Amino acid sequence: MTTATPHAGMYNDSRSFFARAEAWLDARGKFGWIAAMILGFIVFWPVGLALLAYMIWGKGMFSKSRRNVTACFAAPMSKSSGNAAFDAYRDETMRRLQEEQDKFEAFLERLRDAKDKAEFDAFMDERERKTNSEQTA
Repeated sequence: MTTATPHAGMYNDSRSFFARAEAWLDARGKFGWIAAMILGFIVFWPVGLALLAYMIWGKGMFSKSRRNVTACFAAPMSKSSGNAAFDAYRDETMRRLQEEQDKFEAFLERLRDAKDKAEFDAFMDERERKTNSEQTA
């Protein structure tokens, strides 16, 4: 005769616990992960540090690439709501928003390029002034 403890299944698969915890935090978004990290630092600092490392390298949360976000807007929604007029409106709105985002990202790129050029020009002017002042001295 075997006796089963009420919590016997809880310790069988530790990976399922971590997978469930990750899914639970993913459902709460970035703020859930950040809150968990802060609580980890408060309770025991290595836990907070481990969560921070996982958030940065494991989840790609702070990556500069926005491809994952914009990929869902690149194509019209595949799931129909059952209302053809609404689906057409939604698809057109998503297309327009994607165009606006692309234009804004292009604007930001031009802005960064202009700032870089201005900084480089200022550097070259300063270098030229130093060279001219050394030659006259």
